[in-house]
Amino acid sequence: MPRPKLVLVYEPEKACLDRLVADGHAPERAAEIASYLAQSTDLAPEFDALAAACQKRGLCFAPLALDDAAGGLADEHADTTLVWTLTDGIAYFRGGAAPALARLNGLKTIGADDCLFALCQDKFRSGAVLGALGLPAPQAGLARDGHWLVEPPASPAGWFVKPNRLGAKIGIWPDSRSSDLSHALELSRRVFSAYRDDVVVQPYVAGRNVRASFLALKPDTGVEALGIAFVDSGGDFQTMADSLALYGDTGEAAKEAGQYAEPALLPVAASQPGAAATIRRIAARLMAGLGLRDVFSIDLRVEPNDNVHLIEFEVCPGLPCFDFRAYCHSQWGMDLADAMAETAASRFFS
Repeated sequence: MPRPKLVLVYEPEKACLDRLVADGHAPERAAEIASYLAQSTDLAPEFDALAAACQKRGLCFAPLALDDAAGGLADEHADTTLVWTLTDGIAYFRGGAAPALARLNGLKTIGADDCLFALCQDKFRSGAVLGALGLPAPQAGLARDGHWLVEPPASPAGWFVKPNRLGAKIGIWPDSRSSDLSHALELSRRVFSAYRDDVVVQPYVAGRNVRASFLALKPDTGVEALGIAFVDSGGDFQTMADSLALYGDTGEAAKEAGQYAEPALLPVAASQPGAAATIRRIAARLMAGLGLRDVFSIDLRVEPNDNVHLIEFEVCPGLPCFDFRAYCHSQWGMDLADAMAETAASRFFS
């Protein structure tokens, strides 16, 4: 019987960039879109550390580029292979194919079912599901190239406009908070022209940004292991420029130029324990009603009166990003490589 193996499937930035340019996207816009996959760029230098951490726990480690996944996963042994999908995507990105390929080949997986990989990257549809579950997600409108597909609700505080299927703050600019719907439609034209995407238009909600991170080091880990932190970046919301300065090759350049500034992470429970308790209940509902498991993150807004707004969830959180690394240290007392290897080992040996 082969030794247990962790297979990490990832889509490289360059593979995505080349495919987008071949599809007619302008190179600069394609580079912005591909920056969503910067976690592949950032994690690749740690593959040796991951291999060593896995070996220490009796596992083999095999990173597998997405373009090689169909053939590579078909050759794996169902009883001894665990597939961890690093990068998701159904439209501009293709990582959502990896858990489906694992299922096709009868392989065990870390993370949510493949249906959620599709849902979480369509913000409008996922928002509708969150609302049906009774969760406090702002109702959204949907616009395409200056035309309403679904009109948003009235909002005295204005609206927030973001691309429907793009992450990592791509297509979010300093004026993405809109005070009138004509400007929201103009933003939809700008997003469609740059990225060919629709926009969701949500009522603006006040408060501070919160990231809730989760990694089930053991299979029976519950919401008690959720890490809940305010993400203070110095502004009301992060833009694409902020994100580009943190991750991947652009982030490395920002570090060299002295322009790299990580947002501050502050525990929500220290100042607003009621809000933290509400967020744990939201996470429990997402796990029970939606099927989140193993590894995920949730983005929220929290008002001073403890009112909580659920913005979106991720089934492939940016593992090498500063916030998830901080979570692994604070919750599990481990660096990222050891936390990942320990999680994988527990699925074989616990």
